[in-house]
Amino acid sequence: MAPIMVEALLGAVDRARERAGFLSVEAVAALADDGVLVLDPFSTLVSPGVALAGGVTLWPGTIIQATEGGEVTVGSGTRLFPGTRIVAAGGRVTIGAETEIGEEGGFTIKADHPGCLIEIGSHARLLGGGSLALANHIGDGAQVLGPIRMQDCRLQSGGSHRDPDPDRRGGVLKGSGVARGLTVPTGMVIQAFGLFGEAPLRPQSFFHPKPRA
Repeated sequence: MAPIMVEALLGAVDRARERAGFLSVEAVAALADDGVLVLDPFSTLVSPGVALAGGVTLWPGTIIQATEGGEVTVGSGTRLFPGTRIVAAGGRVTIGAETEIGEEGGFTIKADHPGCLIEIGSHARLLGGGSLALANHIGDGAQVLGPIRMQDCRLQSGGSHRDPDPDRRGGVLKGSGVARGLTVPTGMVIQAFGLFGEAPLRPQSFFHPKPRA
């Protein structure tokens, strides 16, 4: 493709991005100057003012959008995998360090009204096409595993999924369906395929037996 055509195409792309409230391709690529690893700036959308710490990895197809005074902060070493969409439309999304979001099918996080706060701690995992809406607190080491629609839930902090004692890990939801207004304590898990409020709360060692001494 001739250089003039490439320049015209890039200009059209950047104008569309600006109208939608996103950084230009060049500005996304320049996040590398702050230590952010952007694997494909052409397919990655980031709003101005989003706070990304050094060591964050943005895989192709990730979207981080802050509008209407919304705020998004992402801690060091966190990885956002393809299909991850984070929206703060008047609300606030905070993500800690060394967290994994969106592997195995993407993930959607929406704080889409004023005063809405979604907190995600460090060393957490949110995988498999799920979503967070309204207020949610995902503590350190907590996990959401599967296409689960969460609203107003709390997963309490603990060790990460690598902690050798499963009953010390952060709270876990696994399966698929809808979870509303639930609290999962440290070391506990709810597995469901439908309504999580109707499923039992079990220790994580029920699914992951402790290693024998």
